[in-house]
Amino acid sequence: MIGTTIEWYDFYLYATASALVFKPLFFPNVSSTAGTLASFATYAAGFGARPIGAVVSGHLGDRLGRKTVLVGALLLMGVATAAIGVLPTYAQAGVAAPALLAALRLIQGLAVGAEWGGAALLSVEHAPPGRRGLFGSFTQLGSPAGMLLATGVFAGTRIGLGSRAFLDYGWRIPFLLSIILVVIGLLVRLRLTDAEVFERLRRDGAQARLPVIEVLRTQPRNVLLTTGLRLSQIALFVLLTTYSLTYLDTVFGKGSQVGLIAVLISSALGFLSTPGWALLSDRVGRRPLYLFGAGAGVFALALFFVAAATGSAIAVVLAIVVGVNIVHDSMYGPQAAWFAELFDVRVRYSGASLGYQIGAVLSGGFAPLIAAALLSVGGGRPWLIVVYFAVLAAITFVSAHVARDTYRDDLGEHV
Repeated sequence: MIGTTIEWYDFYLYATASALVFKPLFFPNVSSTAGTLASFATYAAGFGARPIGAVVSGHLGDRLGRKTVLVGALLLMGVATAAIGVLPTYAQAGVAAPALLAALRLIQGLAVGAEWGGAALLSVEHAPPGRRGLFGSFTQLGSPAGMLLATGVFAGTRIGLGSRAFLDYGWRIPFLLSIILVVIGLLVRLRLTDAEVFERLRRDGAQARLPVIEVLRTQPRNVLLTTGLRLSQIALFVLLTTYSLTYLDTVFGKGSQVGLIAVLISSALGFLSTPGWALLSDRVGRRPLYLFGAGAGVFALALFFVAAATGSAIAVVLAIVVGVNIVHDSMYGPQAAWFAELFDVRVRYSGASLGYQIGAVLSGGFAPLIAAALLSVGGGRPWLIVVYFAVLAAITFVSAHVARDTYRDDLGEHV
C-alpha cells in the first residue's frame, strides 16, 4: 500500500497538473480548446506506455519474482517525477519543453505499468483464505491515498502561494517532493518477501519461460475479460477526478477549488469504501458488485453533469462522492483479487497486468481527451460524453457477466 501510494502520488500529480497548469506553461501559443487537448494528449501518453511496462514487468515478475520488479518500478517513477519538477517551460525552451514533458510522462507510464500487477499479486498471494478481496484492496488503497496526497499537496501549494506564484514556480514543489517519498518507499519495499506460492514455483524451477506469450496462448479469454472489466471502471474514475477539474473551471470560473475539494473528500472516503466493497466481495462474490458498478456508472456520470449545471458546489461534491465511492469503488475494491484469481500462478503477473493496463490505455488514457473533444463537438453540452461512457459501461457489464466468479476458488498450485 505504501509503495503503491507513492507511485500513484507521482502519476496523479501529472493528471492534476495537466488539467490545471500545463496548458499555459507548455502549450501557450494555441487556443484554449487546443491547449486543453494538447495537455490531455501528454496525459494520455503515460497510459500508452503502460502496456509496455506490463509486458516487461510481467515477464520479469513471473520469472524473477514480484519484489524485484516493484523496487525497480518505484525508482523509475521517482526519477521521472522529480525530473518534471525541474523542466524548463515553453517560454524558456520552446518546443523542447512539451517534448521533454511527453518523454517523462512515457517513463511514468512504464513505471506504473509495472507497479500494479506486482503489488496486487503480493497482497493477494499473501492473503489467508476468504480474505483475498480485503487484502487485495490494500493495493487499491494506494490509488485514493495517492490521489489524496497529490491533490492535497497541489491544492495546499496553490492556496499557500497564490495563483500567480504557483504558476510561476510553485507547481514544481509537489513534483520535487517525490524524492523524499521514493526514499521512504524503498525502505519499505526492500523488506518485502515473495509469497510462498511463488517461492514454491521458483524452487521447483517451474516458471514459464516466456510468460507473456504463454498467457496469450493459453488464457486469452481471461486477458480479454480483464481488459473489458477495466474499461468503465477507469474511465469513470478519470472523468470524475481529472477531466472534472477542467470542466468545473468552465462552470465555476478559473481558480475555483470546487473540483479539488470534491476529489480530496472522495479520496479520503476511499479509505473506507474501497476495503468495504472488497470485504463484501469476499462474502457475496466479485461479480455482483461489478455488475452494480458497471450498470450504475452511467447514471453517476450524468448526475455529475446535472450537479455542475446547478452551479452548487455542494451538489458537485455529493455527485463526485456518489460516483467515486459508491459506484466506482464497488468495482475497484474487489478488482485486484478478481484479476489475480483469474490466472494461474505461472503467468499471473503477466495476465493480470496485461488486462489491467490494456484496459487503462483503451479507456482511462484517452477519456479526458475524448471528453474534451466531445464537449467541443456538442457545443459545450456534455451529453455526448455520457453516451461515450455508456458504451464502455456496456462492455464492462458484459465482461463481468461472462467472467467466472472466483471468490471461492483456490489460488492453486502451478501446473
